[in-house]
Amino acid sequence: MTTTIASPTASAAPARSGRLSTALHTFAALLSRDLRVTRRQLGSLVLRAVMQPLAFTFGFAYVLPKIGLAGGFGGDRPGAPKFTTVLVPGLVAITIAVQGITAVMIPLLMELTYTKQMEDRALAPVPLWVIAVQKIVSAAVQAMLAGLVVFPVVLLVHADGQAPNVHVHDWPLFVTAFVLACLLAACTGLLLGTLFDVQKVQHLFAAVITPLTVLGCVYFPWSALKAVPWLQYLTLLNPVVYMGEGLRASLTPEVGHMPVWAFLLAETGGVLLLGGLALRNFRRRVLG
Repeated sequence: MTTTIASPTASAAPARSGRLSTALHTFAALLSRDLRVTRRQLGSLVLRAVMQPLAFTFGFAYVLPKIGLAGGFGGDRPGAPKFTTVLVPGLVAITIAVQGITAVMIPLLMELTYTKQMEDRALAPVPLWVIAVQKIVSAAVQAMLAGLVVFPVVLLVHADGQAPNVHVHDWPLFVTAFVLACLLAACTGLLLGTLFDVQKVQHLFAAVITPLTVLGCVYFPWSALKAVPWLQYLTLLNPVVYMGEGLRASLTPEVGHMPVWAFLLAETGGVLLLGGLALRNFRRRVLG
């Protein structure tokens, strides 16, 4: 009589496969639920995404040229790009940033405090990092939708003769920069959601969102800050700078922009660094 002993490696493989299948199924179910909620609230998402860029575009690209207070970026020198051309990538970038941050931060704070839904999600048979990554992906998708919705607004709202000269010069670079911008915004939102309490949200917007906009090179390219070197280096701490520079390089390459390798490295590193910190803090916040 012979006895067959199962190999530990052979028995562990199906277990790992089962855990992976469970994780993927749970991830897909949670993401599908969030996307259904997003679809039901699509009108609200579009309104939130459009209002600020529409106000800025109407003021800078329509009203100022009408009253004679807007010219080309860089003065009246021949060939200077219109201010509307400079404005488009920046407004798309800040829209992605704000939507990506709020899409994950606000629901997370509500789930951790008022609704306590996070306690139910934490009972899912998957590691907590799966739930955190799902939140990042869901927020990134919403940021993508917001960014795409804003394009028609910033391209079509302008005074006569002030149409922006914007089109995709490099599709692979545009898609890469666009996706990285959305992921970076979502990672930033998850990290902020794990650091602040819901009672301090109003302070968060004043302390974070406003500096992101004002110092994010939204209304001018990063290269224009060479006249103020200390500020140019300070803005490198702002993720919106890299989002806008990536879009400028692919949409308006005639406008000065950061080297491609620099903003791609910064965005990729930002996703990994902020995402890693967010996952760590998320676990601590949920378990704590």
